[in-house]
Amino acid sequence: MRLLPREEKFFGHFLRQAQLIAEASSLLLEGVRAGNAHLAEAAAKIQELESKGDEIIHDIFTRLNQTFITPLDPEDIHSLSSSLDDVLDGIEDAAYRMAAYRLEPIPPQVVELCEIVDSCSKVLVAAMEDLNQDKPLLAHCIELNRLEDTADKLVRRVLAELFRSEIRPIALIKVKEVYEVLEATTDRCEDVADTLQGVVVKNS
Repeated sequence: MRLLPREEKFFGHFLRQAQLIAEASSLLLEGVRAGNAHLAEAAAKIQELESKGDEIIHDIFTRLNQTFITPLDPEDIHSLSSSLDDVLDGIEDAAYRMAAYRLEPIPPQVVELCEIVDSCSKVLVAAMEDLNQDKPLLAHCIELNRLEDTADKLVRRVLAELFRSEIRPIALIKVKEVYEVLEATTDRCEDVADTLQGVVVKNS
C-alpha cells in the first residue's frame, strides 16, 4: 500500500500517540501487579502522559486545518488520532479509579484485563510503525479485534461472577466500574483497527 502524497508529521504523531499509550499501559500493568499502594504513583505518571497526548492531538488538529493536501482523508486522520487519544484517556481513567477506589486486594481479573490492554498497546505501536512505512496493516487489525473479543468475554464472565459473590454494594460498584472502563479501553483499540481497515480499503 502506497500512501501519496505524504506529510510525514501526521504519521510521526500517530506513532508518538501509540508510544504514549504503550508507556501508560505498562505503568498501569506494573501498578496493578505491585498492588494498590503503588497505583497512586502510577496514576500520577499516567496523567502526565495523558497531558502529553492532549498536546499531540491538538497539534494534529491544528495541522489538519492548515494542510491542503493530506496523506490520508482528513476524516480518517481525525478518526485515527481521536481513537488513539481515547485509548490513552481510558488507561488514565482506569488508573485514576483504581487509585481513588483503593481496591485491595486488586482482583486477578483486573490484572488480566490490564495485560490485555498492554498487549493492545504493543500492537498499536507496531501498527503505527507499519502505517508510517506503508507496510501491511491487516494482521494488526485482526489481532486488535481478537484482543477486544477476549476482553469482552472475560468481562462478561467476571461480572456474572461478581454479582453472584459480592454482597457489599459499594465494593461491587467499584469493581464493576473498573472492569467496564478497562473493557471500554479495548473497544477504543478496536476503533483504531476499524479506522485502519478503512484506510487500507481506500488506499489499496
